[in-house]
Amino acid sequence: MARMPQVTAREIVRFLKTQGFVEDRQSGSHLTLWHEGRMVSVTVPMHPSCDVGRGLAIRILKDAGFTVEEYLRMR
Repeated sequence: MARMPQVTAREIVRFLKTQGFVEDRQSGSHLTLWHEGRMVSVTVPMHPSCDVGRGLAIRILKDAGFTVEEYLRMR
């Protein structure tokens, strides 16, 4: 299993958008993205000066239907 690197919320959002996710709504510092084809939404905490924790990044990717390996290959 590949090791998840430290990533920012902006990097995760950029990746998800390239995979067909669109911004749905934002509540405070949390951005929700929606994918019409997969019928799935994911929420990303948007804290500009902080990296997203590795565990949370993996959870967001998994909820969106991606593995760490797919993320590393496609980013």
